[in-house]
Amino acid sequence: MSRDLSALYQQVILDHNKNPRHYGVLDPNDRQTHGVNPLCGDDYHIYLNLDGERIADIRFSGTGCAISKSSASLMTTTVLGKTIAEAKDLIRCFIAMLTAEPDAQCLEKLNRLRVLEGVKHYPVRVKCATLAWRTLEAALSHPDQTVTTE
Repeated sequence: MSRDLSALYQQVILDHNKNPRHYGVLDPNDRQTHGVNPLCGDDYHIYLNLDGERIADIRFSGTGCAISKSSASLMTTTVLGKTIAEAKDLIRCFIAMLTAEPDAQCLEKLNRLRVLEGVKHYPVRVKCATLAWRTLEAALSHPDQTVTTE
C-alpha cells in the first residue's frame, strides 16, 4: 500500500470511528439483526426501515474496534437510499474486495469504500471489516437472527 493510500486509510478509519454516521437505535424499525465477532469483541445491531424495495433509513449500534465501527459507518452511508438488490450487490463486492479478487465492475461500484481495501493485508481484521456487511446481508434476507464471524 502506498504511503498516501495508507495515510488516507488511517484518516478515514479514525474519522468514522470517532464520528460514526448513522449511529444509534432506529425505533421503530422494519428489520434488525445482531452481529458478533467473538474473536475481536465486535458486537453490533443493524436496523432498517424499508420503503418497498428501497432502504429508507439505516442505523447501527453497538461496540467494536475502529475498523468494524468505521466499516459499519461507511456501509450505512453507502447503502442508504439503495434498493435491496443494489445493497446486496455492494455487500458481495465489498466482501470480495477483502477476501478474493473482485472484478473491475465491483471495484468501480465500491468507489470510496476502496479505502478499506488495505484491511485485506491484515487477515485477522477482515472479519472486523466485514461484520456489519454480513449483518446487513442477514437483515435484508433473514431479519431477527444473530450473525457470527465464527
